[in-house]
Amino acid sequence: MATSDDHTVTFAAPEVILFSGDVERAAEFYQRLGFVETFRVPQEGTPIHVDLQLDGYKIGFASVDSARQDHGLDPATLGQRATVTLWTQDTARAYQALTARGVPGLAAPSVWLDRLLIAWVQDPDGHPVQLAQRLDGDT
Repeated sequence: MATSDDHTVTFAAPEVILFSGDVERAAEFYQRLGFVETFRVPQEGTPIHVDLQLDGYKIGFASVDSARQDHGLDPATLGQRATVTLWTQDTARAYQALTARGVPGLAAPSVWLDRLLIAWVQDPDGHPVQLAQRLDGDT
């Protein structure tokens, strides 16, 4: 991408931010999956934004109300708006463990493309979470 003064603009450190009706609940869900909190606003009280990281991947959760009031956005709050994919060495075991803890299952483990075993669960805001395993054993 070039600017009008012909200097190149670069980008770095991409992150996905998902809108949430309850940022604290969303952050807690992903922390139970192994994500570690790296940022929170405000530090005390109900957060309007939380960032988490797992294995170099950053994901954030932003309050629907804050997005509307602070930024003039109109985030969609219904439906399967995005998905998070988590790679694992044992999709079947991960799916069973999560659904046993009350996480809604969307689709049981099944082979896809003859090389992946995938299953789907749902986070507290309705986002599908794909649990993926390479059948050759790599993650």
